[in-house]
Amino acid sequence: MEHKSGEGIVVFGATSAVAQALARLHAAAGDSLLLVGRNEQRLQDLVNDLGVRSGQDVQSLQADLAHIDGHPDLVNTINERMDNVSKYYFFHGILPDQQHCERSWAATFDVLNTNFLSIASLLTLIANRVSEESNRSLVIVSSVAGDRGRQSNYVYGTSKGALNTFLEGLRNRLHKHGCHVMTVKPGFIDTPMTAAFSKQNFMWATPEKVASDIYKAANKRKDQLYTPWFWRYIMFVIRHLPEPIFKRLDL
Repeated sequence: MEHKSGEGIVVFGATSAVAQALARLHAAAGDSLLLVGRNEQRLQDLVNDLGVRSGQDVQSLQADLAHIDGHPDLVNTINERMDNVSKYYFFHGILPDQQHCERSWAATFDVLNTNFLSIASLLTLIANRVSEESNRSLVIVSSVAGDRGRQSNYVYGTSKGALNTFLEGLRNRLHKHGCHVMTVKPGFIDTPMTAAFSKQNFMWATPEKVASDIYKAANKRKDQLYTPWFWRYIMFVIRHLPEPIFKRLDL
């Protein structure tokens, strides 16, 4: 399915590095954008930049997406602001300190709420709308970390693994309505969120590379995307390691 200019695009977590790169691609294609994020100043800066690039309507909504109680009003406002949405993108999430989560259930719950429950909440509301409209796309950024639990990040991985399972079911449910659900599984991305990590190997991708992969795959209505491509094969090996061996590894 080829991209058609003038589409309506909603981006949740719009100030993340990859989301900004993706929004620039849609702006260049002449699409109308509605950007949702927590930081009002960063949102406004992005709106100003994208408006110049696209010459199209660029709007923003300030919202803390972790506050699930506000989701019904937020989705209603989005529906009022933009009635021709063709794609909804979900980028919001947090990368926690695993050791802190091991010591604190409150920190663990915060990760599960932000990375899984809040997205599931929004998707539930939006899915009920798009199932009546057809030919809509829901594109959700998960992570390769959700493919198998590892001691170095199993709380983060759990939040993404739960999200992946939810998306499998949602894709199955919405397929008969002509709606597209795509699970995006990036590997390591060089962003401010990963600033503390050493990035001295080929496995780290730029936000622009990941955004380009997502943009192309969404237009092709793919079900799942590993980005960069080689993560599909890395995670295939990790998923199929026998548990007696896997549990002894320092991963």
